[in-house]
Amino acid sequence: MRPKDDLGKLYTFGQLKPEDEIQLAGRQQSDKNGGSGNGGGGGGGPSGAALAAAAAFSVSDDDEYQSNKRGRQNRDTIIQHDEQFMMLTKKLIEIRSILLSIDHNETLKLPSIVVVGSQSSGKSSVLEAIVGHEFLPKGSNMVTRRPIELTLVHTPNSDEEYGEFPQLELGKVHDFKQIQRTLTDLNLAVSDAECVSAKPIELRIYSASIPDLTLIDLPGYIQISNRNQPETLKLKIEELCDKYIQEPNIILAVCSADVDLANSTALRASRKVDPMGLRTIGVITKMDLVPPSAGAAILRNSEYPLHLGYIGVVCKAPEDVDGNMTSALIRNEENFFRNKFEFNQRGVNVGTATLRRKLMNVLEQGMGRSLYSIVDAVQKELEEARYQFKVQYNDRRVTAESYVAETMDSLKHNFKEFALLFGKPQVRHEVRTMLEQRVLDICAETYWSDPKVSDLPKAASDDIYWLYKVDLASAALTKSGIGRSTTQLVVDILMNNMERLSAGEPFNYHNETRKQIASFTSEILRTKFLTTSDQVENTIKPYKYEVEVTDLEWQDGVKRTVALLEKELEMCDSMANTIKNAVGKTKLRGAIKFLLDSEREDQRRQERVRQQQQDGNTEPYIEYASLSDEEEAIKPLYNPKLLEKAREALFLRDRAMILKYRIAALKSRQCKTQENKQYCPEAFLNVIAEKLTYTAVMFIQVELLNEFFFQFPREVDNRLVYELDRQQIQRFARENPSIMKHLDLQERKGKLEDVMDKLNYLVRKQADRQARAKMGSFGGGV
Repeated sequence: MRPKDDLGKLYTFGQLKPEDEIQLAGRQQSDKNGGSGNGGGGGGGPSGAALAAAAAFSVSDDDEYQSNKRGRQNRDTIIQHDEQFMMLTKKLIEIRSILLSIDHNETLKLPSIVVVGSQSSGKSSVLEAIVGHEFLPKGSNMVTRRPIELTLVHTPNSDEEYGEFPQLELGKVHDFKQIQRTLTDLNLAVSDAECVSAKPIELRIYSASIPDLTLIDLPGYIQISNRNQPETLKLKIEELCDKYIQEPNIILAVCSADVDLANSTALRASRKVDPMGLRTIGVITKMDLVPPSAGAAILRNSEYPLHLGYIGVVCKAPEDVDGNMTSALIRNEENFFRNKFEFNQRGVNVGTATLRRKLMNVLEQGMGRSLYSIVDAVQKELEEARYQFKVQYNDRRVTAESYVAETMDSLKHNFKEFALLFGKPQVRHEVRTMLEQRVLDICAETYWSDPKVSDLPKAASDDIYWLYKVDLASAALTKSGIGRSTTQLVVDILMNNMERLSAGEPFNYHNETRKQIASFTSEILRTKFLTTSDQVENTIKPYKYEVEVTDLEWQDGVKRTVALLEKELEMCDSMANTIKNAVGKTKLRGAIKFLLDSEREDQRRQERVRQQQQDGNTEPYIEYASLSDEEEAIKPLYNPKLLEKAREALFLRDRAMILKYRIAALKSRQCKTQENKQYCPEAFLNVIAEKLTYTAVMFIQVELLNEFFFQFPREVDNRLVYELDRQQIQRFARENPSIMKHLDLQERKGKLEDVMDKLNYLVRKQADRQARAKMGSFGGGV
C-alpha cells in the first residue's frame, strides 16, 4: 500500500495533471475513511500511534486485500463523481462564454471566481501560479486599470499552450510575454484622468496543465494613495469591485500573511455582500514571511471564519524555469510546508494544488446551483428571440456572405443597365453639346464682339479680313485639344455615374467600399486616358489643315446652327425676363438709363478733355468739371447690385440683338451654299464640330468605353469579393444597420438554441446522477 505522503509527494512534484488531482483526492479520501475506523474519540498520542502501528502489522493478507479492494471501489466512485463535476464545469464555462457574447446586460449570468485584494497582496502571483506562467501586467504604478475576465480551458489531449483575445482577434498567442505586453498596453490605454474602466478585457488560456475555471482579476484596492493618483481613484476601484463581487460570483479574497486580517480591504468588502462567508474563499499569500504557528492560526478560521475556509500559499517558483512553472512552484511549496509540523495538522489547508482543487469544486457547485435558474432564463430569452425573428423577418435567414454577394450583384446589374444606356448615340450627344458650346464661344469672341460684324453680309467674297477671320475661328476649334477635352468629358461622365451608382442603397452605408469603387474606376480610366486622347487627336489631325464639306453636310449644318442660335436666343430672353421680374421693370429701366447716360457723359468728358488738351487751354476744362460735379450731385443714386443687374440686362439685350441678326443671315440666300462660308462662320464651325464629334466618339468607344465596360465588373469581383476574408465580410455586412440588426437577432437566436441544447444535456446528466445516487443509497441500505 502506498503511503499517503508518497501520494502527496507524487502530486506536488508536478507529475499529476488536473485529471490526476481527482485520483489523488480519491486516494486521500479512501485513506481518511480507512483511518477513521480505527481511532477512538481521544485515542491520539504516542501510545495510540504505537498500538495502531502494531495492529497494522498484524493484519492478515486477506484483510489487507479486502481493505485495498474497498479503497479502490471508494476511489473509483469519487473519481467518477469528480469527472462528472469537471464535465459539468467545462460545459457551463462554454455556455458562459456563449452567453457573454450575446448578452452584455448580465440578464443571463453564470458564476465566476472574482479575485480581489489590495495592491501588493500577491493577487497576481496567485493567478499566475494557477496558470503556470507569468502573464499579468507588472509595474511600480497601478497597471491593472480594467477587469480581466480570464477563462482557463483544460485541453488534456494537446501539449499546446496559448492564449486568445476574442475582442482583438489576434489568433493564438503562444508567447506569454506577448500576452503580458498586450494586457499592459490595454490597461495603459485607460487615461490617467479616467483612472479605471469598467470595460473588461477577455482572455482565454488553453493548456493541459490548468483546470477549467473562470476568473476575473480586478484592480487592487488602494491602502495609501500617493500624490500622483487622483482622489477619486480609490472610490472608483471600490465601486468596480463591488459590482463584480455580487451574487452569484464566488469571491477569492487575497490577503498577505504579514498583514493583520482586520486590516484586509478584500475581507471587509466581501463581508458587505457575503456576511456569512458562504461564497468567499480566503487565500493567504507570503506564508514564508510569518512564523509557522502564526500562519497556521490564520488558516484555522478562528478569528474571521469563512465557510469555504482559508488556503495558504507561497507562490514562489525558481527563476530559471523554462515553460510552465506549475510543477516547480508546487515542488517548492511542498518543500516549504512539509517540513513544518504546524502546516500538517487537520484543518490547515496549504498549497497551490489544494487551491486549484478548491476552486474547481467551489465553481462547479456554484454553477450547479445556477443550472436550473439559467435554464429558465435561457428558455425565456430563446422564446422571445424566436418570436422577434418570426415577426420581424418571417424566419428568413441571411448571412454576411449572401449579403455581400447580393450587394455586388446589384452593383453589377445597375452597371450593366448603365452600359446599355450609355452607347455611341449618348456619347455623341454629350460631345456634340460640348463642341457646340465651344462654337458659340468662338463666334462670340471672334465675330459677335466685332463692331464690323454688321458689314459682313456686304463684304466682298475675297475680303482678306473675313477670310482670315474664318480661318482663325476654325483653327481655334480644331487646335483646341479636342482629343484631351472629349476624352476628359467622357471620363468625367463615367466617374459621375459610378459615384451615382455607389451612392444609393445599400452603398450609402459602406463609405470605404464607395472609395474603393471610385479608386479602381479612376485607375481603369487613367490607364486608358492617354491612349484614347492621343488616338482621337491623331484621327482629327487632317481637319486642322483642311475641311471638305459636302452640300448635304452644309445644309444640315445650317439647320443645326439656326436651331442652336434660336435656343441661345431663348435662353437670353429667359434670363432677361428673370432679371426684369426680380428687379421690376421701372427700376431696371431707370438703372439702364442711368448706365447709358453715364456712358454718354463719360464719352463727352473724354472728348472735352481731348479737345482742351489740343487747344492747350485748361480753364474751360475746370469750368466743365465743376458743372459736371453739380450735375452729378442731382443724379439719382442706385444700389450697386441693381446696377450690376442692369449691366447683365444690357449684355443680354445686345446678345439677343446680334443673335437675331445672325439667325436672319443664316436663313438668307447668302448661306445656302458652302462657298460662302466666310459669310456664315457659325454654320461652317458647326459642320466642323459635327465631323470632330463623329471621329472622336468612334475612337473613344473603342479605346475607352469598351475596355471600361469589360474591366469594371471584373474589378468588382476581384477587389470587393474575392479579396475579402471572413472578418472583412462580417465587417462589411454589419456596416448596414438593418443587416446588422438581422444578423444580431439571428445569431442570438442560434446561440441561445445551442446553449439550450447544452443545458438540456446537462440537466439530463444531472438527473441521471441523482437517480444513480438514489439507487446506490437504496442498495446500500438493503
